[in-house]
Order: sequence, then structure tokens, then C-alpha cells
Amino acid sequence: MIAENLKQVLSELPEGVRLVAVSKFHPNEAIEEAYRAGQRVFGESKVQEMTAKYESLPKDIEWHFIGHLQTNKIKYIVPYVALIHGVDSYKLLVEINRQAAKMGRTVNCLLQLHIAREETKFGFSFEECREMLASGEWKDLAHVRICGLMGMATNTDNTEQIKAEFCSLDNFFQEVKSSWFAHEESFRELSMGMSHDYHEAIDAGSTLIRVGSRIFGERNY
Repeated sequence: MIAENLKQVLSELPEGVRLVAVSKFHPNEAIEEAYRAGQRVFGESKVQEMTAKYESLPKDIEWHFIGHLQTNKIKYIVPYVALIHGVDSYKLLVEINRQAAKMGRTVNCLLQLHIAREETKFGFSFEECREMLASGEWKDLAHVRICGLMGMATNTDNTEQIKAEFCSLDNFFQEVKSSWFAHEESFRELSMGMSHDYHEAIDAGSTLIRVGSRIFGERNY
């Protein structure tokens, strides 16, 4: 079932869009089934759970941290994480850099923007993000690499609203790219779109979609 679901989702992705299979709250067996079907990129939102899976599953899996990250937990994922999607403060970036320096690693990060009309979502406002980038202090963080942006649309059935939110993030991505990362080949990821809205996200320019229930079924919390 998982293999079939995975194949279906992958068949809908245009070239240049990658799938992060969101495996949070799903057991190793589910991940192994997706792995056997060829999936290598998995997303988790709890540090402890991701670390346990990292230690027990094949080492060629690319682990993406997609949850809200607390500074005191960074040290546990820095040795192996491939991409941190939700960097929502400069303080977090500084701590990731500090922990990555200890490991002799450079950690790939996405800046999370708040584009939804819900207070519960995390992220910089566009203005806060501009101010942080304009200050230039982030350029001294040699052990983090800002590879793009991430955002979540409002959880609504209003497709037009979802499209508008994704388009606003794509426009901001283009602005940030041209203003601060014009010559950075690595600044190319726009992580947006989940099981219920990834088609709209792809249309708006997403390069990374985060799909869980469409592949693994509903979660057991």
C-alpha cells in the first residue's frame, strides 16, 4: 500500500521537485517499505524520534527536520541531519552554527516564513527576514548554509487563499535570491506543500513537498 501511494505521488511531481516523505509518528516498518520502493528522503518533527530512526535505519537515508526546533535539542541532530526546514529565528541559526562547528560540519538550513493566517504557525515575517538578511551578521556563520525558504499555508479549504499564500512566498524567495544569494548555487530550495495542498505549492514554485498521510495513511499519535 505504502509503495503504491508513494509511486502515485512521485508520478505527479514535475522535474525539479523532490518529495520529503513525512514519516513522523510512523514506525520503522513503514519507512522500510517506502525505502524498498526507492524513497530516500524522510521528514521528522521530533528530535528524539528522528535520532532513534537514524540509528536503526539504513545510513543512506537523507533526514530532514521539519518541526519546530528548540535550541537545546540541536546538538542531537547536527551530526547527521541533511536539511533543517524550520529555522524561524536568528538565535536558532547561531546555535546550529555553534553545534555544527563542534562537529566540523556545515548544516543546510531553510528560513521559515509565516505566510498563513493562523497564529499557531511559526516563522519570520517577510520584514523580519529582510532585516535579518540586511544586517549581514549571518554571513559570519561559517557552519550553516542557507539553502532557501520554507512556509506553510493556512489550513483551509479555500484553494484561492492557499495559492495566494504560496505565491507570496515564491515572490519573496525571488526577492531574497536576487538581493542576497544571487551568486549562491546552493540557494535554490522552496519547501512548501503538504498532503492536502502540494499541487498548489508545485504550481507556485515549490521544489520540496512534505507529504505524509497521502503516503503512509493517517497517523497514530
